Amino acid sequence: MDLQLFAQEKTEPATPRRREEARRKGQVFKSQELASALLLMAAFAGLYLFFPYMVGEFQKLVVWVYSQQPEQLVSIAGLSGIVVTVVLSFLRLTFPLLTLVLVVGLISNVSQTGFVLSGEPLRFKLERINPVEGFKRIFSRRALVQLIKSLAKLVIVLITTYLLLRQFLKPVSVLALMELKEGTRFIGYLTLKLGLNSGAVLLALGIMDFYYQRWEYERSLMMSKQELKDELKEVEGDPQIRAKIRERQRQLASRRMMEDVPRADVVITNPIHYAVALKYDAGEMSAPVVLAKGRGYVAQRIKDIARAHEIALVENRPLAQGLYWGAEIGEEIPPEFYQAVAEVLAFIYQMQNRHYYLGKEG
Repeated sequence: MDLQLFAQEKTEPATPRRREEARRKGQVFKSQELASALLLMAAFAGLYLFFPYMVGEFQKLVVWVYSQQPEQLVSIAGLSGIVVTVVLSFLRLTFPLLTLVLVVGLISNVSQTGFVLSGEPLRFKLERINPVEGFKRIFSRRALVQLIKSLAKLVIVLITTYLLLRQFLKPVSVLALMELKEGTRFIGYLTLKLGLNSGAVLLALGIMDFYYQRWEYERSLMMSKQELKDELKEVEGDPQIRAKIRERQRQLASRRMMEDVPRADVVITNPIHYAVALKYDAGEMSAPVVLAKGRGYVAQRIKDIARAHEIALVENRPLAQGLYWGAEIGEEIPPEFYQAVAEVLAFIYQMQNRHYYLGKEG
């Protein structure tokens, strides 16, 4: 059996470095279906909000055009002035709607990918004009999924249109008998309702596509065991990165250790240079466990936390030094310290019981 085949199977999740490289190349996941659905809903919502304004501006433009003198239409200067005015009027008329669509489009894309600036997708690559690679892309699983999504969108729009028209079948049948203003209002309402209904259904499809795209992206970034080993060797080969990793590991270990100090039963001190926090639960442990240890500044921090949580501090120089050098954090103390630690714990329990009974008598 060729074990190398198993080494090439992409079974491992992507590392942060792999993700960063993919992002630098512009490879990010994004649901175009979700962005399109949001744009569609924004466009129809904008039409609903800004339609009175747009109609008013259009009426002003029509009135202005018809008020111009016929001589202006035959002179270059007059005609140029009319064209400029019409263009500016159309820009002013559509500005609110275009701004809304632009903002929603920007938000819908940036919220999915973040700000990504990469020239990698624009670079010329020979495989893009390779017929074999082109056929592979056409008949790939991605192309099949895209075809299914397109057909699903078409079916959704057709069904939504059919249901809506069936609901308004009677008004539509007498549309030709309506007055112009009433008919225009009805068509606008029908178009708006059709757009929002289709947009809502497409939005649901877009949300499903978003999660599919994320799954597909994670799958494409997966690494083989060999790639993982190669990256680890490459990263660990950099002395600065190794130093940063060790420093980060020390910081995390120290933070976890300090968080465990409040659970200790006793802290044995040097008293200045060493401090060791111990925990013993007769029902769960066969021997006391070292929760934290340190010397110098770390020892002082352990003692400060112990005082803040009213944990007993016991000065025993030989025992503190012996535990510091001979016991590991998170592990039980070695057997040679059993007797000395048992005496310390017995003393602590005795003092706690005495305070308890004195408190009851008081």
